[in-house]
Amino acid sequence: MVATGTLVTLLIAGVASLFMAWAIGAGSSGSTPFAPAVGANAISVMRAGFVVGILGLLGAFLQGANVTEAVGTELLIGAPLTPTAAIVGLLTAAVLVAIGVFAGYPIATAFTVTGAVVGAGLALGRGPAIPKYQEIGLLWVLVPFVGGGIAYATAKLLRDERVSEAVAVPVLAGLVGVVLANIEFVLLGEPGEALGLAAAAARVILEGTTVVTPRFLVALKLALTLVFALWVMAMLRWDITNDPEAGQRHFLLALGGLVAFSAGGSQVGLALGPLLPLLGPDTVSVPLPALLFVGGLGLLVGSWTGAPRMIKALAQDYSSLGPRRSIAALIPSFAIAQTAVFVGVPVSFNEIIVSAIIGSGYAAGGSGVSVTKMGYTVLAWIGSLVLAFAVSYGLFLAVDGLL
Repeated sequence: MVATGTLVTLLIAGVASLFMAWAIGAGSSGSTPFAPAVGANAISVMRAGFVVGILGLLGAFLQGANVTEAVGTELLIGAPLTPTAAIVGLLTAAVLVAIGVFAGYPIATAFTVTGAVVGAGLALGRGPAIPKYQEIGLLWVLVPFVGGGIAYATAKLLRDERVSEAVAVPVLAGLVGVVLANIEFVLLGEPGEALGLAAAAARVILEGTTVVTPRFLVALKLALTLVFALWVMAMLRWDITNDPEAGQRHFLLALGGLVAFSAGGSQVGLALGPLLPLLGPDTVSVPLPALLFVGGLGLLVGSWTGAPRMIKALAQDYSSLGPRRSIAALIPSFAIAQTAVFVGVPVSFNEIIVSAIIGSGYAAGGSGVSVTKMGYTVLAWIGSLVLAFAVSYGLFLAVDGLL
């Protein structure tokens, strides 16, 4: 039987985790996915907040396990966080993210949560997981260059008068289809296993086959991926041929939906990860899928209640976005987000989207890109990491001294 004091502590930690989920939903995962689409007038601010909440919940449930486990078990060496350390880390990060939401500046949630968890953990006496920090840091440094660079090149392509949009946009959709065919979903695999659409289709085709070489399996997955990509291309080509503006808008909204789904799969781990080590046979055993669903609900509520303010900030303050530049911003955002989910690395969606928006903006000669706003945002990202670490470290030492 679990002691009453332990249950109270777990309850406080759970409330802190839900507050963190709300703050992330109101800020990073709730605002960034549809900001380019709103900036291009493809969807209203309020409708974007509603849709992103639903898709974020689905992403959290279907893809949230990898990042949740990484944040919960891989950022520190030694024993897991204590309930007190988890509460300190979660509350520190949630308060900082919430301040960013109400101030109108997109705080990098991955920076904030990572800094807070590591700060509390080191104050607790846990060891630093240097290899994991190197992996995370490399991705964080590469995101602006890779995302912004791809967005810049894509926007240049779409602006080139020698290239027909009726050809370029469907080809880009085909590339998105390649990624979509290979991202993994827990519902497609056996219990405890995740499969992509191509892999699941290959399993169905090969059902009952006793001898399959690895090369043949890879070739079959590649063929199914190509078929799916060509189908996506054909559908969008047909849509654009019938109505170019409507087809472009439909593609933009589909990209926003995919990024929103990816945001849920990545960002829920930032809220639930610190809570994960506290749950188990000795306390309260909660199945991970159930935990992910509850965390997804927290993201949904945050998206519905707090995201519109940040959607407006990103859509209107950073760059004057049209449909072409919005498409250019969302394609690398989707690819980078799914890469981070796959490898289990916490990544900030604000960093991804803002970098892509800026890259697409410079493709038009820097038109509408606010250099001042950009500079303040970068400082906020760096400051959120340092501040979260320092506050969490000091706060844990103060609380621990009083207990």
